[in-house]
Amino acid sequence: MSAQKGKDLLLKIDDGAGNFVTIAGLRTHRFALNADPVDITHMESAGRWRELLEGAGVKRASVAGSGVFKDVASDALARQAFFDGAVRAWQIIVPSFGVIAGLFQISSLDYRGEHAGEVTFELALESAGALTFTAL
Repeated sequence: MSAQKGKDLLLKIDDGAGNFVTIAGLRTHRFALNADPVDITHMESAGRWRELLEGAGVKRASVAGSGVFKDVASDALARQAFFDGAVRAWQIIVPSFGVIAGLFQISSLDYRGEHAGEVTFELALESAGALTFTAL
């Protein structure tokens, strides 16, 4: 796989009618998958090396992005989802890789403005259920 343009990584939110709307104006994106291992090491573990329980533990995904306000509709969807504390369907589209989809909740929504600059925002999402992956 060749290098991909960062701008092609897209973050989309369900508008409530089953349509996914791209969060506009994002300049940076970050997507992370994590799993907490379950340590089952005991006194008779070979060489006292740690042992992990396969398939156990909590899996989670986090997404973060920052950018400028450009699109009233997507900004309103994200803002309302935050104020409602809603768990909504989101899609993360990774170019030449696939689409990761599932339920997420906005865990932070920050606004910032410079005196001689544009208003910017940062948002962070935390997964709230099982995710699916569809290869592109």
